[in-house]
Amino acid sequence: MESISIFDMLKIGVGPSSSHTLGPWRAAERWISELKSAQMFDEVVNIRVHVYGSLALTGKGHATDYAIMLGLSGTDPVEIPIKDIHAIVADIQETQILNFGNSKSISFDPKTDILFHRKFLEFHANGLQFEATLKSGKTKKNTYYSIGGGFVVVKERKNAKRNIATFNSFPFPIQKGTELLAYCQSENKSISEIVLENERSLRSDAEINEKLDHVWKTMLECMYIGCHTEGKLPGGLNVTRRAYDINKNLLYGSHVYDSPEAWLSTIRNTEVKFRQILKWVSCFALAVNEVNASLGRVVTAPTNGSAGVIPAVLMYYMVIENHEADFEHIKNFLFVAGEIGSIFKKGATISAAMGGCQAEIGVSSAMAAGALTELLGGTPEQVLMAAEIAMEHHLGLTCDPIGGLVQIPCIERNSMGAIKAINAAELALGSDPKDAKVPLDKVVETMWATAKDMSSKYKETSEGGLAIGINMSDC
Repeated sequence: MESISIFDMLKIGVGPSSSHTLGPWRAAERWISELKSAQMFDEVVNIRVHVYGSLALTGKGHATDYAIMLGLSGTDPVEIPIKDIHAIVADIQETQILNFGNSKSISFDPKTDILFHRKFLEFHANGLQFEATLKSGKTKKNTYYSIGGGFVVVKERKNAKRNIATFNSFPFPIQKGTELLAYCQSENKSISEIVLENERSLRSDAEINEKLDHVWKTMLECMYIGCHTEGKLPGGLNVTRRAYDINKNLLYGSHVYDSPEAWLSTIRNTEVKFRQILKWVSCFALAVNEVNASLGRVVTAPTNGSAGVIPAVLMYYMVIENHEADFEHIKNFLFVAGEIGSIFKKGATISAAMGGCQAEIGVSSAMAAGALTELLGGTPEQVLMAAEIAMEHHLGLTCDPIGGLVQIPCIERNSMGAIKAINAAELALGSDPKDAKVPLDKVVETMWATAKDMSSKYKETSEGGLAIGINMSDC
């Protein structure tokens, strides 16, 4: 049984895509590590990278080439200063020299050494192969698959499950929602308490708290940056940032604050009529994905394209529902969200290239709905009911980004996913789970069946839907 930590589901990285940007970046890092382990790194004299399928079709819009260059340069997406990204890439493009692994200079021309192929590899739509020429003249090739959410594998799904190298023995191993509920009932614990016990098998409480605090602060800072940055997004669509004006108008432009935390406190003192609540939730979600679209730092939750839903719903809880909310509430929210996301990853997919946008916005909405339900006092059964409701009403959602950019319709979809999550939580809290007709596990199965039936045109290829209905020239 695949054991997935919440920190696998909630990764810190750089936008605009977890599968098309963070995944290739991590694959490049992994390749370098494997070359070093095989005593081949110092023998490398030339590099070529082949990108396949969805990675190729929307790679330029998702900055896949940037990610590959940054990964090969030995930079870390968690730590790299955002301002350095364009400078590093520009230097490689201009000099045609790559600082391979941040330790040796190699001739590298991105125009000829990163090759985009429309061909799809057999296992997954997001395939890439790294090819090194050694001093001996021999070549070393490694193929990786970016399967969504920043996860990178080298073998097909069933083998990857059997060969998990890091850990496979949670005290409460969970594959399905029914198993999670059984543990909650037998142990008389909430979902967040069960997840905490699993995490404790990997790291200390101090480490858990430190990592969760880093995740939350990254989310909050991302919302803050998005709400205080105006102008147009890069990429050619000329999309206007909206979070800035929404935030300004809701605060009436008269408040003074100098940090994300002070901003949060200020929002708590604003008017909270129904329309204002809708606007704030949308504002938080838009802010995150405007940062994501501009190669900013976000938390993959569970993907970059859906990174705005969970922060927006968590902020809703903190600024609308509970002004006394503290770090314990944040922890529990993220515990539940991460666990629900892992159930979808194990039973279906979180990759839009495999399942359409239902696998991204749908999953993130389900994660947020379940997490909010626990914080609002819901039972474990109601938590899973909320997650099911949220996903049920995202089934069949396609991924058809205009220009291959994570902007239209992706940014607005985060707003819609957040609102749906809150609605799903309220529906579940007002219902008896015994009366539910569709259990979570069935909607997971249905989502995967829908994904397999969905035309490839609607799986992050920009070959159908809005992607061909609206041309770049129209924008």
